[in-house]
Amino acid sequence: MNILAIETASEACSAALLQSDNSNNARDIAVRFQHAPREHTKLILPMLDEVLEETNCSLKEVDAIAFGRGPGAFTGLRIASGIAQGIALAGDIPVIPVSTLESLAQTTLNNLEEGQTVIAALDARMNEVYWGEFVRQQGLLVLIGKEQVTSPQQLVDSKSTQQASLVIGNGWEVYFSDIPKNITLISGAFPSAEQVAELALPQLNKGNFVSPEQAQPRYIRNNVAKKSSV
Repeated sequence: MNILAIETASEACSAALLQSDNSNNARDIAVRFQHAPREHTKLILPMLDEVLEETNCSLKEVDAIAFGRGPGAFTGLRIASGIAQGIALAGDIPVIPVSTLESLAQTTLNNLEEGQTVIAALDARMNEVYWGEFVRQQGLLVLIGKEQVTSPQQLVDSKSTQQASLVIGNGWEVYFSDIPKNITLISGAFPSAEQVAELALPQLNKGNFVSPEQAQPRYIRNNVAKKSSV
């Protein structure tokens, strides 16, 4: 089973090809990742070619296309969904949209004990942050409530932040110089296609995918045409 993944919702650009057996366990994964603001359109297609070549996998052998659906930068989300749709339509391949905040939070899974929470936050520009709170339950991360966009102050004042064990994402690093002492900040982290692919695997095994026409970004913010970080 082969999943080709794309993540361009933040300042980082990445592609991944995950190969697995028929379980939810990855057998092998090839990843290309680069922090490169405003260069996503130039980088992403060569990255996809490289992960396919590294794994000796052709597009005809790809079982699903996964992409970071957002929230995130408007331009970056359009790049990921547009490329996912184009490849999927050409090859008649199902698509799996994956939350960008969940993929970011997924990198902390092994640092969390059962019942502990992590808040993933991305800089939404205009003095706002996209964020979501996730709890580890039975070895998986589960979203608490809903993903949202608020002011940084609303985030730091929230009950969620007061109870979190970990926080991650540039939303914290851009707006907060002091993180509460009881909370650990994982710095320098951006969403990656590696986690997008990992999260897509169990969804593919469950048959939870959409047609290319239904593969749409999730912006959260109503006015999506304002500043983009890509």
